[in-house]
Amino acid sequence: MRKHLWIGGAQYETESYVVLTAPYDGAQLAEIADAAPEDVDRAIASAAEAAKAMRALPAYRRSAILERLSDLLTERREEAARIVALEAAKPLKAAYAEIDRTAATYKFAAEEAKRLHGETVPMDAAPGGEGRIAYTKREPIGVVGAITPFNFPMNLVAHKVGPALAAGNAVVLKPAPQTPLSAFFVASLLHEAGLPGGALNVVTGDGKRVGEQIVADRRVGAVSFTGSAAVGEAIRARAGLKRVTLELGSNSALIVDDDADIEAVARRCAEGAFGYQGQVCISLQRIYAMEAVADELAARIADAASKLVVGDPLDPRTDLSAMIAPREAKRAADWIDDAVSRGAMLLAGGPPNGGVLPPAVLTGVPDDAELSRREAFAPVVMVNKVRTIAEAVSRANDSDFGLQVGIYTNRIDAAMLAMDALVAGTVLVNDIPTFRLDHMPYGGVKQSGLGREGVRYAIGELTEPKLLIWRPAGK
Repeated sequence: MRKHLWIGGAQYETESYVVLTAPYDGAQLAEIADAAPEDVDRAIASAAEAAKAMRALPAYRRSAILERLSDLLTERREEAARIVALEAAKPLKAAYAEIDRTAATYKFAAEEAKRLHGETVPMDAAPGGEGRIAYTKREPIGVVGAITPFNFPMNLVAHKVGPALAAGNAVVLKPAPQTPLSAFFVASLLHEAGLPGGALNVVTGDGKRVGEQIVADRRVGAVSFTGSAAVGEAIRARAGLKRVTLELGSNSALIVDDDADIEAVARRCAEGAFGYQGQVCISLQRIYAMEAVADELAARIADAASKLVVGDPLDPRTDLSAMIAPREAKRAADWIDDAVSRGAMLLAGGPPNGGVLPPAVLTGVPDDAELSRREAFAPVVMVNKVRTIAEAVSRANDSDFGLQVGIYTNRIDAAMLAMDALVAGTVLVNDIPTFRLDHMPYGGVKQSGLGREGVRYAIGELTEPKLLIWRPAGK
């Protein structure tokens, strides 16, 4: 099966194709188009032309297209989930959940397309403004470059494509090299839903080369990227004055007070640390628990890890499958070995088997170890002891990242301290930092990124406010 580029509302053949294989068993899935620079240029030109039609498209029609896309995803849920499971090695039960979220994200976008408005400005609030009428309106930027990762190949595409189209923009989408099938599937559904040709273009190929071309092109007015901090910094440096939204990951921390329900907390921690092999931007990685409960918490999480079913992502029983590539499993295993060599204790886990890394639980990980400092993006969590909430907050903040952080406590003073002092885009009380709903503002500080996603907030990033002032004749 060959998958061509999607340009101008139709498949577009290119000279070169590369083989896509499944992360779990290496089976060949498809031959994927490898876009040449002239192909990327054609896609951007197509989007620039379509941006004119999208700008003129009434809000109710943009909304209807996105609503229809949401319905089509729901109707073809089984097919969509199997695509995600195959190309991303996402366990089928998690893939179904992603498709359901994706349909909801497009429905949010459909709703927000009809709520795009400005505000009146009281000009007479300043001397000289008498007699003038002023209001703002939000206008589409034009062409949006969307660069997406592998871990949520349907829903993170939706978080860029949905808001962009709702606002009246056109899109050039570059999906992750490992997960292009999801993007092509969505493009076909949008075509069926009635999206004007060229309003969504999908280009696949070398991530660095294609991405840099999209970012640097002057016809692209905004770039929305989800991925690593290093690549995000390079994009921002190359983008010049165009709008840039960056969601760059984290090494999310959780504080656990000594009055928490440890059995319930441990269950949630296992979900947050091991869901989709830990390959989630807000995957739970660091736990700082009070001394009185830390050992029990770690033991319960390790017990939960031992009960996870590891195997084929297409098996409905599977909880955890292969990581996106064997090299990533080996990297995470090396970080675990390094922490153990420096005094940490491994309560659960083991060596990788190809791309499958058993879920790992460690205690006593040094604060300067790789597992403490960097984003593991793997099924691994550490539980370290602290004496006070203040100490836990300090250690949670001792990170280059700041996306989402959580605290479990029944004490109002502890919750208030955490909400005030934790440096992050989101602080959750009595839940894990892996929690996300698709309409909430989502983004971080420090190396976790720039700007906010969540449909309404993303639309704000992808539109420009225009102020209109009218001075009636004779005044």
